[in-house]
Amino acid sequence: MMICSILNENNSVVVAIEDRLTYSDYGSFRQVTDAISQTERESCILDLTKLDFIDSAGLGMLLLARDKSQEHHCPISLRNASGQVKKMIELGWFDSLFNIINS
Repeated sequence: MMICSILNENNSVVVAIEDRLTYSDYGSFRQVTDAISQTERESCILDLTKLDFIDSAGLGMLLLARDKSQEHHCPISLRNASGQVKKMIELGWFDSLFNIINS
């Protein structure tokens, strides 16, 4: 089950996504897209530091977040993916769709 927290960091809205991001989280993922829609910050960062698992539906939700950020002219980045999540992002060639931050 996805756990999400929204923070402001410098000129970015940071959405920290924890635990798992799967098909069953589709309804609650709306808070992520809403945060992107409502931000007045210059960019958005999806912090995946504590995300342990993502499935193909979860990858689709990341694409929804990307679409929402493009609608609002707010560049989006993925930060600190590791393990299975990093592997899925690499297999999906998400580095061509998102700015990838490893800090």
